[in-house]
Amino acid sequence: MDQSIETGPAADGDITRLLRQWSDGRDDAFRELLPLAYNRLRRIATTRMRCERPDHTLQPTALVGELYLRLAGAKLGNWEDREHFYAFCARAMRWILTDHARARASGKRGVELLLPLTEDIRWLGERAEDTFDLDRALSRLEEVDSRKTRIIELRVYLGCTADETARILNLSKATVDRDMRLACAWLCRELRPGE
Repeated sequence: MDQSIETGPAADGDITRLLRQWSDGRDDAFRELLPLAYNRLRRIATTRMRCERPDHTLQPTALVGELYLRLAGAKLGNWEDREHFYAFCARAMRWILTDHARARASGKRGVELLLPLTEDIRWLGERAEDTFDLDRALSRLEEVDSRKTRIIELRVYLGCTADETARILNLSKATVDRDMRLACAWLCRELRPGE
């Protein structure tokens, strides 16, 4: 990822303040938040879409638009801070890309679906069914270890580096690296049993 998740102290504080106000029921805070978050989320979506197949029908602007629709409909009890916001965005992008792939596959047999890849899981995306299998595997991993699920979502769906993931989740980079290795091994066992 060529840009940092951090946007500077003033913008970070504004995002956190607006998220808290939005949690308190101020819909106008969501409208103020959109311009602060849009450019960053658009760049993230562009980076993610570069990893998709070339003829992908979902464009970065549409991905961010769909993300905004999901955010507007989110009825979370409390947005803790910008890290919580970006973690939710990663999860929402996962759902959006999986839903889009599922809809496309249901309308067309033999569709080749590629996931947003990460260097940590080079084999991910080799098979058309990886999109759906990853989503199911992450749901199972969530039951066992939600932190590892968050790390995979941030690394794969938002394209965060290990340092960015550590900042977002308030962990050490060593912990993120260790959890990523363990999560990758777990995913390999789940998605490629016997290989």
